[in-house]
Amino acid sequence: MVKRDEWDAIVVGSGMGGLVCAAYLAVSGRRVLVLEQHDVAGGNSHVFRRRRAYEFDVGVHYLGDCGPGGLLPAIFSGLGLEGRVTYREMDRGGFDRIVLPGLTVDVPVGWEAYTKRLTEALPSQREGIERFTRICAAVGAETRSMMLSDGEPSLADLLARTPVTAEWGRRTLSELFDHCGLDPRARTVLAAQSPNYGMGPRQATVSTHAAVTDHYLRGAYYPEGGGQVLAAALVEALEAHGGELRTKSRVERILVEDGRVTGVGMTGGDVHSAPLVVSNADYSRTVLDLVGEEHFGRRVVSRTRQAKMALPLATLYIATDKELPARPNANLWWYRDDDIEAYYEQVAKETISPLPFLFASFASLKDPGTAAVCPPGHSNFQVMTLCPPGYEYWGVDKGPAAGERYRRNEGYQRRKAELTEAMLNTAEEALGPFRENIVHLETATPITHERYTLATGGTPYGLAEWGGTGSRPDTRTSIEGLHMVGTNTRHGTGITGSAAGGMALAGQLLGRGLMAEVHRGALLGDPDLLPERAEGWDPLAVSRGSGRQGARGLARIG
Repeated sequence: MVKRDEWDAIVVGSGMGGLVCAAYLAVSGRRVLVLEQHDVAGGNSHVFRRRRAYEFDVGVHYLGDCGPGGLLPAIFSGLGLEGRVTYREMDRGGFDRIVLPGLTVDVPVGWEAYTKRLTEALPSQREGIERFTRICAAVGAETRSMMLSDGEPSLADLLARTPVTAEWGRRTLSELFDHCGLDPRARTVLAAQSPNYGMGPRQATVSTHAAVTDHYLRGAYYPEGGGQVLAAALVEALEAHGGELRTKSRVERILVEDGRVTGVGMTGGDVHSAPLVVSNADYSRTVLDLVGEEHFGRRVVSRTRQAKMALPLATLYIATDKELPARPNANLWWYRDDDIEAYYEQVAKETISPLPFLFASFASLKDPGTAAVCPPGHSNFQVMTLCPPGYEYWGVDKGPAAGERYRRNEGYQRRKAELTEAMLNTAEEALGPFRENIVHLETATPITHERYTLATGGTPYGLAEWGGTGSRPDTRTSIEGLHMVGTNTRHGTGITGSAAGGMALAGQLLGRGLMAEVHRGALLGDPDLLPERAEGWDPLAVSRGSGRQGARGLARIG
């Protein structure tokens, strides 16, 4: 029997953008339903557990701008969640360590300190580095200022308030490198953290690079208790204010009649009706599959079909029964060579042997003493590298989102084993020996990522190009009542970018400048409605939604 129910708003997908938007709609009096096909909410912020001893973050490796006046704390505080998410700051003198042959640079907090550190490391490039950081700092400041402004400015006002962005924002990072006369080694150091957005200097815009860099130079942090606490707190706010999260609930179709959205149809036949649907699902899958291209104009369909995705990642999740040698509380960005533009060309051509790049994130350093991370005396860390785009490299045909069963595919298993071995070998080059102490090792490929998030290309970073360099779709669509949110929209990638996009959309729908309001201290949610957190509070259980918290199959620690 087909079940039908009615809501004020339905959010498809529970990544950070979708949850933030849903929670703000709920605290503003809307009846909101969030539907998530996975077992838990959170998208790229979710965690998984192994051996009842180790918890691994999928996508939260560090967060920027979480100190006083920070964007993410303001977003949570506006929902009444102040104090429910706390942040541990990483090393202010070097939260990212960049290692090239013969050169190590520790990235400190603040544009001035960053510029000084770079010019000391590369004195022959001083003039070019100072010009580069001056432009990027200005673009970053303008971007943040506009994010915190009330309402949407006119074009004339926008140009007047963002002159450096108007000149440089849509140009590529390589163009700025050329303008500053920087050599390959300096370019590599300056773009070393570009895997944070999955694009090389010839594809990434100055706006993207500047916004991400500015974000972290305001301070690098890690959420105490791991990434799942972010999603769990948002679910608490949503449900406390009358909203509902349903996990293991896959939307098969977004329903459209006469140019306006009417609700969603579920796998199994149930229908949920609403005059407002927000898709936090993959943009391309939303347009081409969930809605159907017949409901969009030719230009949107053409751009979507021809879009290029940011590069995906492969990740090793590693636990050892011994602590790693003493090191700073910093991520590691390790490069075999010092020509980053050549590196991205290698990835595109699938010539990544020997492995040219690794990123390492050390959860047991960032969140010491948290029981779920690992037992005392053990280590928990992740090692990542960018991968060639597309299925061919992995020996896969259509991918798991289309229903392909790939895990017993011999070509896939062979490629996965080869890359795992290459990543382990390179990680020991970078970190020293640790293999004999491994007690858990697990590899996630872009195909794994697609299986859990249904993201096109298996990338956590969304669209790289949608109709031109730096172009991305807005949250609005041509279909009345249908909006988009998440890492594919123009508001940017990462946890904070997605959360800011969710805020921007909620503000549009409510007719309020929400980001500016909450940054000034406005409180929309009612903290008194939030549930008490008993001893043993588990963010993973909360993130299943109240209807499934006690369902079987929840992995636990201890």
